[in-house]
Amino acid sequence: MAKIQSYELKNGQKRYMFQLYIGMDPLTGKEQRTTRRGFKTKKEAELTLARLKLEIDKGNYKKESPETFQEVYELWLDQYKKNKVSESTLVKVTRVYRKHIIPAFGQYRIDKITVEVCQKHVNDWFDRFDDYLTIRRYTSRIIDFAIKRGYTQSNPMKLVELPSRRIELSDDEESNEKFYDRTQLIEFLNCLEKEKNYKAYSMMRLLAFSGMRRGEALALTWNDINFKTNEIRINKTLSRGLKGRLLVKPPKTKKSIRTIEMDQKTMGILDEWKKRQKQDYFKLGYNTLKPDQLVFSNKYNEYLQLAIPQKWMLSVQKKYELEKISPHGLRHTHCSLMFEADATIKEVQERLGHNNINTTLNIYTHVTKKAKSEAIQKFANYINI
Repeated sequence: MAKIQSYELKNGQKRYMFQLYIGMDPLTGKEQRTTRRGFKTKKEAELTLARLKLEIDKGNYKKESPETFQEVYELWLDQYKKNKVSESTLVKVTRVYRKHIIPAFGQYRIDKITVEVCQKHVNDWFDRFDDYLTIRRYTSRIIDFAIKRGYTQSNPMKLVELPSRRIELSDDEESNEKFYDRTQLIEFLNCLEKEKNYKAYSMMRLLAFSGMRRGEALALTWNDINFKTNEIRINKTLSRGLKGRLLVKPPKTKKSIRTIEMDQKTMGILDEWKKRQKQDYFKLGYNTLKPDQLVFSNKYNEYLQLAIPQKWMLSVQKKYELEKISPHGLRHTHCSLMFEADATIKEVQERLGHNNINTTLNIYTHVTKKAKSEAIQKFANYINI
């Protein structure tokens, strides 16, 4: 017997659904069921259920194709999981659908979605998110899948007008990623050194003086660090997998696997942290002298959560009223200061593991524009008329 059940949408609204047995599949010999959801009232669900039962009893029922966007998405997801996608990529993709797309499109009939409906949601995403084009592209992907399966005829998402952000200072626009100049970096590290968290200080110094990614730093083990040659081998990164699971995997590109030289002072700070780690973790019952010991670990001597470095930075930035940047901003800081120290584009690309030299060039262009702007200001201050 089919049972009508209630459920809640993310916005708190109540809906009803049911699942009904509709007979045996003549091709596979397995039971077939149809699921209907999205009813606003229980009465509406009961009427639809009664109609379907009558059709089945008279032999007039024909199994319908998936009706809603969410039903098509679930079919697409089953197929997508069969592709060779990494666990972390699957998590990122499904998060976009779960947080932004399904709440907006989930209950729409796939064959009734119009250009006007798509435009409304694209405009809303544009107002709320910088990366609205990704959300729009993922939505379009499901409708394309529905076309291939014959559930609908056209993709209205491809006909929307894409809004664009007004660029007020096109000649001097700054990179989206905030970063520190030399003076700001020194102040940030000095403030951090005053705090009673040498682990955080060591990590931020490493990020700022190496340019490595946050995930690369969190995956480091002591056998990656050569104190004799002052070199660090970067060959893995920490990322998030299914259900929030942390996992270590190789970098996305061969360029990201690299060995970088470090300055003597940063290596001295890391060596001091290694000694303090040995003492601190011995009290917790852990031996940190193993070669594969993590350089930065939590109190259980396991991987730190990816959000922890950002929390450390925010704490210091708020306390000392410093400009707020992210851990990735320290990578950009390193890149910018390398250029100011007259490093070549090729040297910076190899040090940061940029697969595409255009990524390096974009930062270089920004730094040179900033230097030109500062130069003319120095001139004006000098003339002082």
